Amino acid sequence: MTIKVGDRIPEATLMQLTDKGPAPVKTSEYFKGRKIVVFALPGAFTPTCSNQHLPGFIQSAETIKGKGVDEIACLSVNDAFVMGAWGKSQGADGKVTMLGDGNGDFTKALGLGFDGTGFGMGMRSARYSMLVDDGVVKSLNMEPAGGKAEISGAENMLKQL
Repeated sequence: MTIKVGDRIPEATLMQLTDKGPAPVKTSEYFKGRKIVVFALPGAFTPTCSNQHLPGFIQSAETIKGKGVDEIACLSVNDAFVMGAWGKSQGADGKVTMLGDGNGDFTKALGLGFDGTGFGMGMRSARYSMLVDDGVVKSLNMEPAGGKAEISGAENMLKQL
C-alpha cells in the first residue's frame, strides 16, 4: 500500500553519516514535533539526482526553512557512507540532511519503491517529495516519469509551503 496525504510516517530506522560514523535515525523520533521536507530519489551520484533534484533543494534551503520548515532531508536506498560522500560533494552540509535507507525498509513501508534490476540498480526509491508535520504526511509529490525532478522538486515544494 502506498502512503498518502493524512497518513502517519511508518516506523523505520534510517542511517546518517556523522563525524563518529553511521548513526541510526528512528523515524518516530526524527519526525516527532517537527515540520520536515523529505525528498527521495533513485540513487546518489546519478544524473538527474545530482544535476537537478538535490541541487534544487540545496539552493532553496534557506527559503524553505524560512517558511517554517525545521529540516530538509534527502533520502535514497544507499548506505550512509555513500549519502554522506554525495552530500559533501554537492555542498549539502548544513542545508540538507542526507539519510540512507540502505536496505530499503523505509521505502518499502511507504510503498514508494521500484524495481531497478533491469538497470543493475536493485530495489530503489521512486522520486518524490513530501511535507511531513509531526509525523503526518501533509503533501506528497510523486514524479510520474523517470529522468525528471519537476513535481518533486524544490520549486514545487516552495509553492506548497
